[in-house]
Amino acid sequence: MQTRPKHALMAAELLVEQHEKKISFSSLPAHLIPKTESEAYAVQSELFDLRKSRLGPIAGYKVALTSKVMQKLLQFPSPFSGPLHTQLIYTDGASITAADYGRICIECEIAAVLKNDLLPRDQPYNASDIAGAIDTIGPALEIVDDRHADYDRISDEVLTLIADNAWNAGIVRGRMIEDWKNLDLADLQGTVYINDTLIDTGYGRDVLGHPFNALAWLSNKILEQNQIIQAGMTVMTGTMITTQFVKSGDHLTFSIPELGSVSIDIS
Repeated sequence: MQTRPKHALMAAELLVEQHEKKISFSSLPAHLIPKTESEAYAVQSELFDLRKSRLGPIAGYKVALTSKVMQKLLQFPSPFSGPLHTQLIYTDGASITAADYGRICIECEIAAVLKNDLLPRDQPYNASDIAGAIDTIGPALEIVDDRHADYDRISDEVLTLIADNAWNAGIVRGRMIEDWKNLDLADLQGTVYINDTLIDTGYGRDVLGHPFNALAWLSNKILEQNQIIQAGMTVMTGTMITTQFVKSGDHLTFSIPELGSVSIDIS
């Protein structure tokens, strides 16, 4: 276990307070803001621990910033990750209340469930290694709470974003399938509809070239933090489609013909 900076807990406590009061997202105060990516993940870990009694233990991980467009927007050279709480994994057709969050966004992704632990080893994991460790895959939605972030300033606030659990507020899993090995995940096309209107389309290759490239990056990143992704955990591969801002009354559906669909209602 890595030693966490002494100010990490104070920063995490402030983030909890900001969420409870629905304070708009901005960088942490100067004396608490992470100075490095490692410090940002230390705050993230403290934040997860503070919420664990209410939201449950770890059930998996998300990957963010898996497109060059988003990396350019945030002026950050790589993806980043965040853990998923057990109580924030919802099933298809879930309903959430917009007023419970600062500002809700939805990301459309492929999720996977592992059949094997991704244990430490001498060589980094690659996409082929990941394919051999996957049990099931399916369409999924990430619930993101950006708390009315100012995107004109977000590149200066990315370490606070990582500390704030990469803005994850839950996921919605569609039906997970075992018979996926003959599919070319890079070529899978996904579409998102809001209130039955087609909004956008994306492909598996829009996620670092292939969804399993994102999971290889994730597995290596988690090992750097002296943790492992365990069998049975759900891992989110990153959004295939532009992040969608939704409001009360919206019904969003994400569909990949070969995998099925997943939906969420916003009340």
